[in-house]
Amino acid sequence: MTFSLVARCAETGMFGIAIASSSPAVAARCSHARAGVGAVASQNVTDPALGPLALDLMEGGMAAAAAIEEIRGRARFIEYRQVLAIDRHGGTAIHSGPNALGIWSEARGRDVASGGNLLADDRVPRAIADAFEASAGHLGDRLIAALRAGLAAGGEAGPVHSAGMKLVDTVAWPVADLRCDWTQDCPIEAVAEAWRVYKPQLAAYVQRALDPREAPSYGVPGDE
Repeated sequence: MTFSLVARCAETGMFGIAIASSSPAVAARCSHARAGVGAVASQNVTDPALGPLALDLMEGGMAAAAAIEEIRGRARFIEYRQVLAIDRHGGTAIHSGPNALGIWSEARGRDVASGGNLLADDRVPRAIADAFEASAGHLGDRLIAALRAGLAAGGEAGPVHSAGMKLVDTVAWPVADLRCDWTQDCPIEAVAEAWRVYKPQLAAYVQRALDPREAPSYGVPGDE
């Protein structure tokens, strides 16, 4: 039903998550990230509360592995859940419950963790993690490349209909939160196109929030 990755840029400290699913609006329920703390995907018969809980635990000082272990002992119906986490040091952890749907698997690499369920092939998460490690450049570009690699490796057992990508940096809000909540076409490519348009403007939107006096022009009538 879903394949995803959580990742960290070792150079900038930025965190991100990218996700795709046959279900509608997957990123609205499953994507969680917090600047300076980490990123979490909570998927498969989703409990959205597990994402903020994992982030709270990591913000309180736990590594990703300890946070996931705490969730295993604390969460209800954990046997149905799949939870991926990455912490501020690049440490990763994954919980995949035995009741995860269909073919499910997981993979980890340097600064990345990937997992999926109801997959067409159990090698999909490995392809995602490998593609992320092999990529370079902006974290958003690397997330898109990894998600595309997962789709190319088989993706879900059925067609994907929604996707999303979230990035956090040094401010309290996501610096990018791009979603395609439903399409009969490829939602990953829809998010990739949104990222192509948004990426050159990302820094300007942050600057406008921090100090609009120093921000670039808005490009609207009346703007000097």
